[in-house]
Amino acid sequence: MPGMRGFSGGLLALALIGCSAQATPPLPVHVGGRIIHNPDGSLSFGWPAIYIEGRFHGTGVTASVDTTTDRLRLLIDGTEKALLIQPGTTSLTISGLPAGDHVVRLEKLSESQTGGARFVGFYPAEGSTALPAPAPAGRAIEYIGDSHSVGYGDISNSRDCTGQEVHDLTDSQQAFGPVLARRLSADYRVVAYSGFGIVRNYAGGSAGLSLPALYPRLKPDDASDLETNPGDWRPQLIVINLGTNDFSTPLHSGEPWANAEALHADYRAKYAAFARMLMAKQPQAHLVLMGTDLFYADVQQVAAAVDAEVPGRVLTVHVPAMEQTACHDHPSLKDQRMMADSVRTLLDQHPEIWRAAER
Repeated sequence: MPGMRGFSGGLLALALIGCSAQATPPLPVHVGGRIIHNPDGSLSFGWPAIYIEGRFHGTGVTASVDTTTDRLRLLIDGTEKALLIQPGTTSLTISGLPAGDHVVRLEKLSESQTGGARFVGFYPAEGSTALPAPAPAGRAIEYIGDSHSVGYGDISNSRDCTGQEVHDLTDSQQAFGPVLARRLSADYRVVAYSGFGIVRNYAGGSAGLSLPALYPRLKPDDASDLETNPGDWRPQLIVINLGTNDFSTPLHSGEPWANAEALHADYRAKYAAFARMLMAKQPQAHLVLMGTDLFYADVQQVAAAVDAEVPGRVLTVHVPAMEQTACHDHPSLKDQRMMADSVRTLLDQHPEIWRAAER
């Protein structure tokens, strides 16, 4: 069947539909990540690693999505049923499931720096009934970063990738953030954009933009639609991994920093300001700042400056050397698991981070 693979168990049917084709009300859903509520009731999204979950009782469910250029995974009770990659609005029915309660989940895999996808709804199939949406996990983690946090080309077995291969071989759900969150039974949100840094982007590109500048956007390509109120999103932990793009390429003429020392100083100042903004927005959260040898000394200085103002709330993680055998020398799945392990080791030493969620 074009545009899908990996379905198992039950029967699967595919049709192209419009948003109004479903007469049955959609399932209530639990959403992980930033979304835009459209007037027709659909949800648009562009940041990586979005997930949407619903529950139903019965033997089947229909998922309606508009994939545009995104790759989306559909799961029932944690088992992949289909990989949706064909552009257009698609209605996919999974039937023949064992009678009982089930969880249906849609996951965004690819990075969409422009565009994104649209979720129309989950609909109970004939004979099935809606159940309340899955409850929030209690624990919640936000990840802010670059391509390492996106999972850029992470399922590739080769460093040599075309642009299309990077797109097709990125699984943001296997990046370290979602991997760690699932281990901790936590909800998660990933605000990450390949090639961007705190003050400087890869090779000095996209001058004037940065990850902190993109951070407020509900979709990375839309500067007009900002998250002004995080609502119920109150993470106990915000993990930031930014600096690789600031420092991995040499400065060239025309950039605003006279030398490397000036770049490092600007990075530290802007990073500290970004961290303070996050703490003001989410005063209940702890911060974990990650860094490799390339910029870890700067990260430690930023952490010390901010922690002096909010003692005990800012921690750091040194990222060990990685094999980086995925697309364009990016972290492999093994590297992603290692980064998850590194953060988990730190968190195990600080159980106080979760106490508010567990009360």
